Amino acid sequence: MNTSKGLLSAMKKIDYSLSGMSVLITGASSGIGAAAAHAFAADGARLTLLARRDDLLERVAEKIESEGGEAVAVPGDVRRAADVQRAVDTAVDRYGRLDAAFNNAGYGTAGTKLHLIDDAEYDLLMDVNVRGVWNGLRSEIAVMLRGGGGSIVNTSSVGGVMATRASAPYIAAKHAVIGLTRAAAAEYGDQGIRVNALIVGRTRTAMASRAAQEDPVDRGAGPARRRAAPVIQDRYADPAEVAEAARWLCSPASSFVTGSAMAVDGGRTAA
Repeated sequence: MNTSKGLLSAMKKIDYSLSGMSVLITGASSGIGAAAAHAFAADGARLTLLARRDDLLERVAEKIESEGGEAVAVPGDVRRAADVQRAVDTAVDRYGRLDAAFNNAGYGTAGTKLHLIDDAEYDLLMDVNVRGVWNGLRSEIAVMLRGGGGSIVNTSSVGGVMATRASAPYIAAKHAVIGLTRAAAAEYGDQGIRVNALIVGRTRTAMASRAAQEDPVDRGAGPARRRAAPVIQDRYADPAEVAEAARWLCSPASSFVTGSAMAVDGGRTAA
């Protein structure tokens, strides 16, 4: 038997496409979520997009539709279970099922010491980053169980595996996202549902720009910044680079990947 030919034959059978799949993306009005919406749509996915900023969200959906894709905008807040459920119901009503979800919505701060953070800021950080993923998982898993399985990707952060210069509640929240990811993967793996997380590094998004302005060290450059946060690739990622990792994890090509926390961080966690 020619082993190399057998391997090549198996590789050709791997399906990297999202064509025809019904996919929900949260935080889809800008940044990584918007980049994922465009990347997924270009790959043939049928999208349900959820975000708070309805004007920006509508623009993303309209752009995708104008380019021949399928996308429906569902304005809402991931902190509210009813809003997330409405988005999941919309996906099922419009496309007949939900095959994959990218729970990407998030909120972060930096530069404020733990003892100076008030309850309101703590609640906001935990609600968006943890409750938002929790609300997504509950609604998405329920419908995927009825449909025979699916794939879910949750956005965590380098702050989900180590202490960074982000605020303490943000770091706690992103650790929790990885915990929820692994627990869900373990609970539903035998029912055809895969759940993974992305450990996202510095990415050119509005949230990252705001956090950098809050942190004087992040406003530095070159050697000063590297001493504060050593990284192999000393640059910011484009949102599209992170979106590609999410696209692969949502696709059938990653069928043997579940319960993982995949680093998309330019080597930050390896340095």
